[in-house]
Amino acid sequence: MQAEHQPVRLHGLPPLVNDHTRLLVLGSFPSVSSLAHQQYYAHPQNAFWRLLQALWPLRPMPGADAYPQRCDWLLDKGLGLWDVYASCAREGSLDAAIRQLQLNDLAGLLRRCPGLRLVAHNGGESFRHARVTRALGLPVYRLPSSSPANASWSFERKRIAWREVVGLAGLL
Repeated sequence: MQAEHQPVRLHGLPPLVNDHTRLLVLGSFPSVSSLAHQQYYAHPQNAFWRLLQALWPLRPMPGADAYPQRCDWLLDKGLGLWDVYASCAREGSLDAAIRQLQLNDLAGLLRRCPGLRLVAHNGGESFRHARVTRALGLPVYRLPSSSPANASWSFERKRIAWREVVGLAGLL
């Protein structure tokens, strides 16, 4: 009898926030590409960075090859990034493959972000933990996933939904 193959335990990325973060966007867990590059939304087919650029078309965002500057651009807008899962076991990048999850310390992050006004979950897997984020006492919204796996939403439809939530945070 063969032993069952166990996926490797993976650890996520640190939060990308500062004292001026007003909107925290929470993904579920970084993709294989994001973990390999140690960058949020590193997969070229993920629409995350394109969606943000579409919200501020007159403020050019640094390219993918300038990730630290891209992060500064994001933070300057009042946006922060993190994931609901600190670690998990997973093969591949699909949320459906996530096992043995451990949540990030969202309450601890709130103490680091005194200006935080709103939390937005990037997709359904992240939103499964909305009860945890609602316990922070902030408005919580579900965004359509920027993942290429969310092919049922057009880019324009995603942009409109993202614009609404970013606007509610007072960042436009």
